[in-house]
Amino acid sequence: MTKVHARIVGDSAVMPRAEFEHLLELARRSEQIEIQMQEEELPALGIMRLAEEGRAFDWLAEEEDLYTVDDLKVRYR
Repeated sequence: MTKVHARIVGDSAVMPRAEFEHLLELARRSEQIEIQMQEEELPALGIMRLAEEGRAFDWLAEEEDLYTVDDLKVRYR
């Protein structure tokens, strides 16, 4: 028996790479497979892209600025 630990995020599953590789090896034993993978260098990049493209913060563009340069106590250059 093979145990698989996966975290479901939307319509995707996230699992440890070693378990993923093991599942691929098991699949290759029974038939030829084709793999299409999209790798992220850092998980933070995916989160940042989601924040940018997710449109959840679009309302901020219409909000007034709360602070201006005049509110600064120290201005770094």
